[in-house]
Amino acid sequence: MRVDDFDFHLPEDLIALRPAVPRDAARLLVVEPGAPHPFGDRMISELPALLSPGDALVFNDTKVNPAELKGVRTREDTSA
Repeated sequence: MRVDDFDFHLPEDLIALRPAVPRDAARLLVVEPGAPHPFGDRMISELPALLSPGDALVFNDTKVNPAELKGVRTREDTSA
């Protein structure tokens, strides 16, 4: 699997701002390496049926702090 396999367009309206109600109605990204279509969209309620012995679950419990950083370019060179 390559890192650029994870490059995709994410429309703003698909970004959850609040938890799903009911919670098990939240969407779930399923990755099946080697499958013809390795990325699938499922629901959390389907998770038990998707797991097999030895599978790994990765939880992302990071928090996002709303912040803004403003800056002013001090030179004309546009390369970063």
